[in-house]
Amino acid sequence: MSYKKHLFFSILSLLILLVSHNNGFFWDNVTFGYKMGNHLFYNGLFDFHFPDEFDPGHPPFLAFILASSWKIFGKNLLVSHMALTPFVYGYFVQVFLFCKQFTKSKIQSYFAFLLVVLDPTMSAQLVLISPEVIQVFFFLLVVNNLHKNYFVKTLGLFFLGIITYRGMMLFAGIFLYETVHHLWGTRNHLKSFFSKKIFMCYGLGAIPAFSYIYFRLSGKGWLQTHPNSPWESLWHFASFGEFVKNCIVLVHRYLDFGRVAIFVILIVLLIFQRQLFLDKKNKKLLLLAFSSVFFVASISLIAINPFGHRYFVVSYLIFTIVAFRGLSLLPKKRKKLVYGLLITSLISGNLWVYPREISQGWDASLAHVPYFELRQKAIQYLDENNIPIHETGTFFPNGGKIDKIDLSNDSREFLNFKGEEPYVFYSNVYNLSDDEISLIDTNYKTIKILRSGTVRIEILQHN
Repeated sequence: MSYKKHLFFSILSLLILLVSHNNGFFWDNVTFGYKMGNHLFYNGLFDFHFPDEFDPGHPPFLAFILASSWKIFGKNLLVSHMALTPFVYGYFVQVFLFCKQFTKSKIQSYFAFLLVVLDPTMSAQLVLISPEVIQVFFFLLVVNNLHKNYFVKTLGLFFLGIITYRGMMLFAGIFLYETVHHLWGTRNHLKSFFSKKIFMCYGLGAIPAFSYIYFRLSGKGWLQTHPNSPWESLWHFASFGEFVKNCIVLVHRYLDFGRVAIFVILIVLLIFQRQLFLDKKNKKLLLLAFSSVFFVASISLIAINPFGHRYFVVSYLIFTIVAFRGLSLLPKKRKKLVYGLLITSLISGNLWVYPREISQGWDASLAHVPYFELRQKAIQYLDENNIPIHETGTFFPNGGKIDKIDLSNDSREFLNFKGEEPYVFYSNVYNLSDDEISLIDTNYKTIKILRSGTVRIEILQHN
């Protein structure tokens, strides 16, 4: 790849840093980044024995990167985002290389690249302090080197399997893809698949994952939940009705935030241009789209634990490439029109906001971005009006210390809402239960509203 492309992706990565460096920890990343990172920062970088009260069981990959960066450069949001900037750059490079494999010209590669990176869910991960961008980078690094550079492939698998448990499942998904493609795609025997290179790549690559699982089971005796875990109630097998509901939710995750246009195009092409799905490269892409997230989707469907949009970002990426390749079957004028509609749909996905009665994946689109600045203004309003933080109830992920969101060293703590607090700090980016909404509507009155873009924060006072 030319130095001009590297310069382009470097500038793009720095622009992401510039616009996101004040974005705080959000949703699950409060645990994966702040809480686990804080523990390593104060107790030692290799003290992986996290307190049960917030231990999610996942490998502390993101936390280790953050804590290491904090020790060297200082503990603040800018340093946190800078620590992820190399992975953002790597993500852009690997996406472009992936697109290049499935397009016919340089200009097509850039158009495909643009369509892929505009996915709202992955765009959101780029501006958050999140392990997702690291995970997708290593996934693409492996996929781009499946039959090219076995050292890089092994290195990618080595790190992919130690980021989160989903990283381990993506690792298994890549292995599934290679196995099925060998048997179905090239019509070879299973015995011929297990070559020395395959054993070396996956055997060496799996060492961190198996080592971590052994460490967890021998040290704590459990992987992700235990009887006193705050997430224990969420990790049980789903009933048939819950399984059906999970299937509907899974379909929604794929169609949400503007991606519906991608799948409408794919369905139309399946009906009227069936040859698209007979193309050898498209078959490979579709197989990879399904097999890569097979284990993630399977676990998500059989458990009652709700699953996020970001769980399937690699699959969204691949389906987008298939849809882009399908545009080549359309007349030139219609091709431009449909491409423009796809771009518009994905961009508009960042503006999709549901009514407060419907839970929304706020960490899965850029709709949440104004929240961080609004939160600071709301806290300033509380201070200026002598409203005590310790008498103010709020909701996940804003509960607890102010510092855990913005690394401001402000140790004042919000209360977790119970309906008895004198004041309430509410935002539409918090997914409330029906009971919580009812309590607010019945017992509180709004004394201040702050708005920016798609985000709203309300300060309420008890009647």
